[in-house]
Amino acid sequence: MNGSAAFGDIDPETLPLRASSFGAQAAAYARERPGYPGAAVRWALGPVRGRAPLRVLDLGAGTGKLTGSLLRHGAEVVAVEPDPAMLDRLRSGLPEVRALPGTAEEIPLPDGCADAVLVGQALHWFDLDRAVPEIIRVLAPGGVLAGLWNLDDDRVPWVEGLKKVSGSTVSFRRWRPASEPLEGRGFRVVERAEFAHAQRRTAESMTATVATHSHVLTLPEAERADLLARVSGYLRSTPETAHGEFELPIVTVAVRALLG
Repeated sequence: MNGSAAFGDIDPETLPLRASSFGAQAAAYARERPGYPGAAVRWALGPVRGRAPLRVLDLGAGTGKLTGSLLRHGAEVVAVEPDPAMLDRLRSGLPEVRALPGTAEEIPLPDGCADAVLVGQALHWFDLDRAVPEIIRVLAPGGVLAGLWNLDDDRVPWVEGLKKVSGSTVSFRRWRPASEPLEGRGFRVVERAEFAHAQRRTAESMTATVATHSHVLTLPEAERADLLARVSGYLRSTPETAHGEFELPIVTVAVRALLG
């Protein structure tokens, strides 16, 4: 079973294409995607926060959205990312971080080297049958694996409308419990928590954010342009988003699994 079970809408046949689609837009991803609330990161690290030094692997680190937050929490961070363009962006933005090419299925680190493995917006792309044994291998005894996802809160009517216009089915109301893929895989306990979050956007920057989503990145150019024009038109005609800055409501879902 791969990680797509957490995002039940992803067609397994398109999963590899969508998973590898972000690198060409690494700069836009770094600029437009939201970070993670401090409360969610603290909760994810909770079982091991007393360790000194606190050694954390940011797996599938992308452009470093989660990496920066981990540094602010005092962790010693190693980042691993498979996409060269995303990795270059991370290295340029956070030159102090050891950042390595690698995948969740073949982690380029020794046994027992991490107190925690954190995964931001990426666990659903992993082949968990191969990745979980690798994650367990690099975790120290009593270590924690935590996945975090920023989900647009489509309980808010205008956000639900945006989801329909953009063709995205990844949102808070459609979310399947992300803990399900980790149950029964060698972890002592699996827990889930939710944290309120938000991002300041304009119609232009919100359209740019939608453009970084994998279902948009993998469209043919003409279809992508048409979709983004519809998104921009919707945002400019909706009272909550038509005039200057607005807040995109987000729910950050966090799942942590403790190694026995």
